[in-house]
Order: sequence, then structure tokens, then C-alpha cells
Amino acid sequence: MNTTPRTVYRFEFVHRVDIDEVEQTLALSILAVGCLQGEAAVRLDAGYAIDRERRVIVVDGETETGRAVTRIFTGFCIHEYGDDAFSVRRPGDKSPQGGAAAQVPASVVA
Repeated sequence: MNTTPRTVYRFEFVHRVDIDEVEQTLALSILAVGCLQGEAAVRLDAGYAIDRERRVIVVDGETETGRAVTRIFTGFCIHEYGDDAFSVRRPGDKSPQGGAAAQVPASVVA
């Protein structure tokens, strides 16, 4: 049994950002990675979860494809919503990364 935690990226958005728009931004990010790496790679390797109530999106960064989705999603979010509109963290990070780090709780989705 593997006890090593998976690499996931937890994005948390401030209330002024429409979470439906964020979900569409994630879908566009996945489409972009699919254009580069192929639809099969995305279907097999790009995992995510959305918690609308907490305004959190978690992206699996364990694979090259997942890390590509994370990079593109981060770039799109900075461009569309601003650096202060969200924070991103990995499990084990002591503090969130991003301009909104001071505005969001430090809980981690498992």
C-alpha cells in the first residue's frame, strides 16, 4: 500500500468570483491541454474535483498532464480574475500561494 500523499493543487476563490465562470475556465484549460497532449492523455490523467459551497477546485497534479492543466488554469485565472482573486496550495505547504492568501482559510481538501 502506497502511503505517499498525491500531489494535488487546491485553488480557493474569493466570493466576488463567479464559481460557474471558474468551472468554465477549468474546462477551457483541460481543452487546451488536450489539444497539446491528446484527448486520451486528458481522459486518463486529468483529474479534478469542485466544491462549490467552499469555492474550491482541486486538480490532480500527479501526472505531466495534470501539472499542465494546473499551469494553464493558474495562468487563465490570473488573467481573468486577478492574482488577488484566488490562492493555490499543495498539501504540506505552510501557506497558500497567490494574492488572496490572506483572505482565505488555510484548510486543505483531502
